[in-house]
Amino acid sequence: DIKQLIGFNEIRDFPTLVNKNRICDKDGKAKVNYFKAVNDKKGKDYGKGKSYDKKGKRSDEGSSGGKGK
Repeated sequence: DIKQLIGFNEIRDFPTLVNKNRICDKDGKAKVNYFKAVNDKKGKDYGKGKSYDKKGKRSDEGSSGGKGK
């Protein structure tokens, strides 16, 4: 995590504080955007095939067009 790399002992003057704060803000926003994008993809049907309720059933089941056995 970037916030741990900064170290609190490094901040001795105001310009350094402002610079480190900008880094932390950008890092926080990047994390939020990443997890929002992952969550948006999670709700959609990307990479999924047919639904499971139709698995193993043929389209002509239940209505025989010829002789029944």
